[in-house]
Amino acid sequence: MPSTRQWILNSKPTDMPTLTGPNPTFKLTSAEIPSPSSSQALVKTLMFSNDPAQRTWIVPGADPERLYAPPVEEGTPMASFALAEVVESGSEKDLAKGSLVLAPTKWTEYSIHEIKGLQVVKPIEGLDLGHFLGAFGFTGLTGYYGIKEIAGAGKDDTVVVSGAAGATGSMVVQIAKKILGCKRVIGIAGTDEKCRWVEKLGADVCINYKKDSFKEDLVRVTEGFVEVYFDNVGGEMLDLMLTRMKRHGRIAACGAISNYNKTDPTGIKNFFEIVSMRLHIHGFIVLDYIHKFGDVVAELSQAWKEGKIVVDESMQTVIEAKFEEVPNVWMKLFEGANTGKLCTKIVA
Repeated sequence: MPSTRQWILNSKPTDMPTLTGPNPTFKLTSAEIPSPSSSQALVKTLMFSNDPAQRTWIVPGADPERLYAPPVEEGTPMASFALAEVVESGSEKDLAKGSLVLAPTKWTEYSIHEIKGLQVVKPIEGLDLGHFLGAFGFTGLTGYYGIKEIAGAGKDDTVVVSGAAGATGSMVVQIAKKILGCKRVIGIAGTDEKCRWVEKLGADVCINYKKDSFKEDLVRVTEGFVEVYFDNVGGEMLDLMLTRMKRHGRIAACGAISNYNKTDPTGIKNFFEIVSMRLHIHGFIVLDYIHKFGDVVAELSQAWKEGKIVVDESMQTVIEAKFEEVPNVWMKLFEGANTGKLCTKIVA
């Protein structure tokens, strides 16, 4: 039997994961791999998707009944999605060797999967493969589902997007402005440089939340208040945005990265705003919309071909790394080191 290296969850972190010391969060191990059955395929990981949601899968003491995906247990490989190549297929007629697929590979070099559960990727000329993990992958699907279906954004709406320079936020900005035709789109990002990039994508204005003047800036750009808020951040940002919503405003709750590494998460102080302004806050998970994956990717691909949206090297941060460096690259998510989608391209 062949073997594969894999990063297992060694210890569930209570705050920021640690990569060194006597009890690191992850540990590099190896395991044997069986041959695929007639309904399975053996795949080799080419590129990992790095997602903030992965942090929520390793929270200690989490009740599985309250999670949308099974928690990663200590001693098992860290969960993740990846772009992979089929190196052996149990059924060539169903999935040919050499095919590219999206798969829940976990942090492994090689893995076995049921063929029916794999999403085949057909390369598009002029498009880097990493975009199938981002703009034309679950990230694009998340942005589309959240802003169009959950928030119901339309041409008469002003939309605020937190984490606007991230993978999902940068797609939401473009979908809201260039596909849905929203009246005004306001981005929030962590540096002036990122803000100018978000404006190039289509935001009418983007403000830097790390500036001392942020609260005043937010009040200024949301004068008259807003109909829609797409929240990737949670915590104090969400609390502040509750005070900037119009009556019957809609909030698409996508993520809460500001609290993922906190032992004592920041709560909501402005809760009464929800009552007094009759706000609608709707949490959502992209897996609920997975049946629309093909339709959404086709629509986004067509929008890109027509020049409506930007999908280029600026929309992703691809870091080439050896398999030994996989956790280090993932940790960059929490440093604000990426613009657009953060991917790990495995090199020898």
